[in-house]
Amino acid sequence: MAYFPKIKKIRYEGPDSKNPLAFKWYNEDEIVEGKTMKDHLRFSVVYWHTFRNALSDPFGVGTALRPWDDGTESVKNAQKRVKVAFEFMEKLGAPYYAFHDRDVAPEGKSLSASNKNFDAVAKVLKAEQERTGIKLLWGTACLFANPRYMHGAATSCNADAFAYAAAQVKKAIEVTHQLGGEGYTFWGGREGYSTLWNTDIGRELDHLGAFLQMAVDHKKKIGFKGQFYIEPKPKEPTKHQYDSDAAACLNFLRQYNLMDHFKLNLETNHATLA
Repeated sequence: MAYFPKIKKIRYEGPDSKNPLAFKWYNEDEIVEGKTMKDHLRFSVVYWHTFRNALSDPFGVGTALRPWDDGTESVKNAQKRVKVAFEFMEKLGAPYYAFHDRDVAPEGKSLSASNKNFDAVAKVLKAEQERTGIKLLWGTACLFANPRYMHGAATSCNADAFAYAAAQVKKAIEVTHQLGGEGYTFWGGREGYSTLWNTDIGRELDHLGAFLQMAVDHKKKIGFKGQFYIEPKPKEPTKHQYDSDAAACLNFLRQYNLMDHFKLNLETNHATLA
C-alpha cells in the first residue's frame, strides 16, 4: 500500500526548476573535493520530529495530520508507521534514519513488555532496511519522557530509575546492533539539575561516568562496532545539563577515561543554545 501515492521520488532539477518538490541545490551525485554530496552530508530522517511530534505547543494541541496513524500506542500501529516512514525516506532519497527506542515502539507496562514491543517493531525495521537499502545512522534510548526520569536517568537520586535506565540502554544498544546501526547516541536531557541546594554534582557525575562505562563494556561484550556519541545541549528541559556544551562533554570524558570510546554529535540548534 502506498501512503504518498501522488508524490514521486524527489530529484535534483537545478536552481531554475519551478517544481516545489524538487532539489534546487542538492545534487547527491555531484563531486565536491573528491566525494559526492551524498557522502559528505549523510542526511538522515529522524523518527521523533518527522513521525512522532504532534506539532503541539504549550498553548494548543497538535496540528500534525497523519491519516495512516490510528492514534493508539499499539504495536500494530507502530509497525504500520515503519512502512510509512520508509516510503517517505525512499521518495526523499535519504540514505539514513535515526530513532529513540520509544519513537519506534510503544512502552509496555513492564520492561519485558517494552522489550517485546521493541523486538516486534525491529523485525519490520530490518525488513524495510533490506528492501530499500536505507541504513540506521544511530539509535538511542528515550531517558527523559517517562516520569520515572523526572530527576534524571544515570544521575537520578533514585536507584530504581538508574537501574531501569541501564536496562533500557542495554536493549537499545542491542537493537541498534541488530539493525546494523553505524552509531549510538547519548543525550542527557534530564541529566543535570534545577537547583544546587539539593544536588551533589560530584556524586551525580560519578554515577553518569559509571553508567557510560557500563555501556562501553556491554558494547564490547556483544561485538557492536558502531561509534558512541554524546550530544551536547545546555538546557531544555533541565535548567542546567551536565552535557551543556562541547567543552563540558570533552572534560567529562577525559575525567572518566572515556575519551577513546566517545565522539560528539554536534546538533546545530543545540550548539546555538550553548
